[in-house]
Amino acid sequence: WSKSLLKLTYDFIDRSIASSPEPPLFAVPRVQFVEAGLALCHNQASSKPRAKTGSTWAVFLLEELIEGSDDMFVKFIHNMNANPLLNELDYGYDMAEFFVFTQHVQYVKTGKLAFISDYQGIIVLLTDPQILTHPYVFFICSDSILINACDIFGEGNIEASISKFEDQHACNEYCEWFGQEIFVKEVNDNEAAVNDDEVVVEN
Repeated sequence: WSKSLLKLTYDFIDRSIASSPEPPLFAVPRVQFVEAGLALCHNQASSKPRAKTGSTWAVFLLEELIEGSDDMFVKFIHNMNANPLLNELDYGYDMAEFFVFTQHVQYVKTGKLAFISDYQGIIVLLTDPQILTHPYVFFICSDSILINACDIFGEGNIEASISKFEDQHACNEYCEWFGQEIFVKEVNDNEAAVNDDEVVVEN
């Protein structure tokens, strides 16, 4: 899911740049998620009478090694908020800003239904992402059973994070250059009435 959403983002980026008369004034980072796969261990010929040759006795989930010191590993954005986890002067903040933009693209391109969160890794090689999905999306697992989207992507799929995305997200230079929709918080009738009653006192 994460690789698919990231590919969707880069497809959008590449098409936008190709169709623009001028290239962006900034470099677009190129990142990827680690490769992963299952390793199955099979029984070999054994002297044990009940050990069936060729049967699977262990399964391992293998993930590409991220090389480098612990200081190089950064968590850029967590799944509780759509803004960088880092401060402006922190190492990796520029990358975090790019990841904020990728969330914006994914949110819009999926019809406001999903985006990647928990961006973490060593700048160009990322691992352990979380997909956030709208709480009203359901997954049909059989003819009669519906599973809530929170179950699809585990406990890390925080409903509030996607429901509040438009309120939390702060557009940056990437969003602006690539023409992303600027989210404006609507003012309800009560707030408008309060604002109309305000009196400004000048000294």
